[in-house]
Amino acid sequence: MSFVSETDRLTTPRILRDLMTRHGFTLKKQLGQNFLIDPYVLDAIVAASGVGGQSGVLEIGPGAGVVTRELAARAKRVLAVEKDRALEPVLAETLAPFPNATVQFADFLQTDVRALWRSFEGCDAVSVVANLPYYITTPILFHLLDAGVNWQRIVVMVQKEVADRLSARPGGKEYGALSVAVQYHAAVQTVLRVPNTAFLPPPGVDSAVVRMDRRDPPAVVVQNERLFFQVVRAAFATRRKTLQNALTSGLGRPKEDIQAVLAAAGIDGQRRGETLDVREFGCIADVLNTLS
Repeated sequence: MSFVSETDRLTTPRILRDLMTRHGFTLKKQLGQNFLIDPYVLDAIVAASGVGGQSGVLEIGPGAGVVTRELAARAKRVLAVEKDRALEPVLAETLAPFPNATVQFADFLQTDVRALWRSFEGCDAVSVVANLPYYITTPILFHLLDAGVNWQRIVVMVQKEVADRLSARPGGKEYGALSVAVQYHAAVQTVLRVPNTAFLPPPGVDSAVVRMDRRDPPAVVVQNERLFFQVVRAAFATRRKTLQNALTSGLGRPKEDIQAVLAAAGIDGQRRGETLDVREFGCIADVLNTLS
């Protein structure tokens, strides 16, 4: 059930258009700006976030503030990071009733995530909510995961194909470095498939809402997490190569050293990286760390 009255919600196309017209704002296709207008999807996103009275929320790409308002009605603090400065007057209006919601106008990929996290002092737990354009989904997720901050949950709206990659299992074409990175950190669940009619304007693709609940400890405990992710990235950098050749070129190590590492890990070097699960990547990283 909505915490924001039905008359104050921004999921009516006419209300959104009037809001944008009033502030002279035009949607920018190059930024992947598609504003949510489906109240059912809005409720699903907010419910999946699980935020409560003592929660903090980092929202990436608030747009017109459709989701931001619902989050702010529930959470202790919401910090939204928005790249498009032209949305400043729009968000100033839509978030005016919520003093616990603030906006930082910046490119999230250029932000210090640890610095953002310090603004949530006093919150019991911090979750991340984002509506991510396809072209920037992977860089944003890696920027967040690499920051080492203690998030509780990540809820993202992404293109359907990206959602499939996030939850992919070894052996399929969707399985890659992003799959391993996310599944190392979190249990992944696709909450809802979203048709393009849920947005203004409708994009050319369907989307999905994905929920990632933090694993503690991670899926595999490794000796050197940085080395673990170097191994993962190297294994997928050239998918057509065998694991042995991919690691040799990707890690800049002699082939003989990689052969020894794989032998010690009990993994066939003629396999492809996309056939390995998270545990096997962890085993390679630990052997490599020991022999280094």
